Amino acid sequence: MRVHKLTFAAMAVAAGLTLTACQNGEDGAAQGSAPTASAPSAPTSSGGGSSAGSANQGSAKGSAGTGSNGKGTAAGAGAGAGSGDSAKGGKCRTDDLEITASESTVGGDAEGTVAVQLKNRGSADCTLSEYAGVDVKTSAGSLSAKRTGEHPGPAVLKKGTSVYFGVIYPHNTSGGSGVRITGLVVTPPDETKSVTLAWPGAATLPVTDGSGSPIKVGPIGSAGQGG
Repeated sequence: MRVHKLTFAAMAVAAGLTLTACQNGEDGAAQGSAPTASAPSAPTSSGGGSSAGSANQGSAKGSAGTGSNGKGTAAGAGAGAGSGDSAKGGKCRTDDLEITASESTVGGDAEGTVAVQLKNRGSADCTLSEYAGVDVKTSAGSLSAKRTGEHPGPAVLKKGTSVYFGVIYPHNTSGGSGVRITGLVVTPPDETKSVTLAWPGAATLPVTDGSGSPIKVGPIGSAGQGG
């Protein structure tokens, strides 16, 4: 009987140890599995949020960086507004220009000069290319002015501002009556509509030999008011 009791006692102890070991194993497994479940979730949530933020930021930057026309960002366009296409605007139209002419010859000059003023009375800035068309009307017919040849490039005419160019003509020093000047026809650059003005310069031109027009026109900006 004693042997059986010891055997049963040993079996009870072994069973108890087995249960304890199993419980410890399950607890350890549970403890070990918790980091496995929680560890991916935290990085995934954090990483996913960061990627979404980067994508959104990248998309926003991409949208701002390139417009539908392939040009620069709004900030870039603003930075380049002083010299870009938007600052230049369209070409200056005859109807948007107030055109006047005044005598601008300085005493002692070998040739006479009439300064033609172009004032932008339109609603926006506009661009003038280098030369206007000029015809001087005389009692013997019209004389088309020849360009002096300088190439300063296009000029931006700000709203409400003016620019001048010169019409150069020879003095009548022949002693004769010469050719009487009756008017000045100005056609703004790249336009077909002209404006006829009273001629403010000397009353006559010397009679020419027919070899060419004695009238010359300078580029936009080649003359100023009073000189």
